[in-house]
Amino acid sequence: MTDAYPDYPFAPQRFHVRPGIGMSYLDEGPRDGEVVVMLHGNPSWSFYWRHLVSALRDRYRCIVPDHVGMGLSDRPGDADYEYTLQSRVDDLDALLAHLGIDGPVTLAVHDWGGMVGFGWALRDPSRVRRLVVLNTAAFPLPADKPMPWQLTLGRDSQVGGFLIRAFNLFARGAAWFGTERALPGEVRRAYISPYNGWRNAISTLRFMQDIPLREGDPAWALLAESARVLPGYADRPAFIGWGLRDFVFDRHFLDGFTRALPGAQVHAFEDANHYVLEDRHEVLVPAIRAFLDANPLPR
Repeated sequence: MTDAYPDYPFAPQRFHVRPGIGMSYLDEGPRDGEVVVMLHGNPSWSFYWRHLVSALRDRYRCIVPDHVGMGLSDRPGDADYEYTLQSRVDDLDALLAHLGIDGPVTLAVHDWGGMVGFGWALRDPSRVRRLVVLNTAAFPLPADKPMPWQLTLGRDSQVGGFLIRAFNLFARGAAWFGTERALPGEVRRAYISPYNGWRNAISTLRFMQDIPLREGDPAWALLAESARVLPGYADRPAFIGWGLRDFVFDRHFLDGFTRALPGAQVHAFEDANHYVLEDRHEVLVPAIRAFLDANPLPR
């Protein structure tokens, strides 16, 4: 994998999360290590977590799925898979059950991985013992935060949807404009190439179309319930890493998490964007490792 995807020296595994639908995932680190579940969003994949996996896998068991339709996972059509938040939650539950992971976990989430992770946690919040939260959401769009037009273009416009699938606009845009420092060409290609082509880009659009903005939207109930229970995680260790240049998950969302998790360790960067682990992994990765080491799970 190293040649195609830099700093990704892992051997992805596969699991048929549903009949005929393969999910690619990483399972790195000792089988008896404390489990860290890392969940990417849209339009990235497990590649986003590569530096953190490399830094943790000596001691921690890192479980990092590529959501169906993303990364190295299969690309089913709409007739074979329902591209909804509930499907993502069910897929994560199926993967962890397949791996025999039924105990405590640390959730590390980014972008839509936050809603997948916190949506999954609703089944048993007590299993989530630590949180690592990076530019994400677990509550509705704040009232004073406008919906970014770039997301509206994909969510609500047929023309925008066509352009996203035909020209891979969302993954390309994120790779070019989702960081403050320019990504090396091979890293940018690693973010873009999985979604080249009409079929390959399906999930980047379906994720956008599933963004819940109001009651009645398919994902709204999960989002609203996640928001309701979020303050309940304030009694456990939490780490927040944030790129303040993110035009979607900006200070409005950071403030929402710091209000809900007032004891969290917060690392916010004026010089980092949405892909905060790309902009500031040299600082964030050792800080996350130190946070986990300093807050071990009770034996």
